[in-house]
Order: sequence, then structure tokens, then C-alpha cells
Amino acid sequence: MDLRQLKFSSVEGTPLVKRTSWSSGLSVTADGSGVVAHAGSVALRLLADRVGLTSELSKAMARRSFTPVHDRGRVLTDVAVMLADGGEAIADIDVLRHQGGVLGAVASPPTVWRTLNEVTTGRLKAVTCPWSSR
Repeated sequence: MDLRQLKFSSVEGTPLVKRTSWSSGLSVTADGSGVVAHAGSVALRLLADRVGLTSELSKAMARRSFTPVHDRGRVLTDVAVMLADGGEAIADIDVLRHQGGVLGAVASPPTVWRTLNEVTTGRLKAVTCPWSSR
């Protein structure tokens, strides 16, 4: 199955399918070449991007006059993927970082700590679901 072919219906005219540079050319095969551990986590990260979760988190976490090396929405999405993959501690983000050939840049544990310290109730309330009527 080619992950680039995943389709999500649009809601109220808003397309939910978005191209992401890190997933360009990504496909799932059963031939045993280019094997990636934890392949399900890659699909989960792609899903978060395609439904708009990553971009909404990025917008909510943005700060004036600050351009982080690692986008804060991407960091939070990666933390969610790491937890879904069985991670129990922030240092477990390294499991994703070791898949840099597939995922691209993944934040270090100290960056994850800094990002989590930046999360506020107000920022979380700023996250909107493109498919809800909120």
C-alpha cells in the first residue's frame, strides 16, 4: 500500500489530504528491502500530518520573534507517536530519532522537555479541528 495514496474525505470544503516533504516517495512493501523498525509509527505520524493535527499544533505553539530549530507542533506530534509506539519516558523519543532516514529530523529529549514546558491551557485551546464545528 502506498501511503501517499491515503485519502481522507473533505469536510465542508476543507481538504484533509496534505503533502508533506518528509513523506515524499514513502511506500510500504513486503519485499524486505529498506526495512524500517516500528513502521506503524511512521503511518501514525503521516496520519497526524494529513488530518491537520501537526499544523494546528504548530500554529498554537508559535511564538512571536522565536523560530525554533524543531517546529513545536512536529515535536508534540512526535511525542504522541512515541507514546502510541510504547514509549514511557521522554528519552524514548530516540526510537524515532534513529529512523531519521524515514522521518527526517526528530527533536532530542531536551528539546522535547522545553516544548512540553511551553504547553499552556491557552495554547491547547487554540488547536482547532478542521473537521469539527467548534
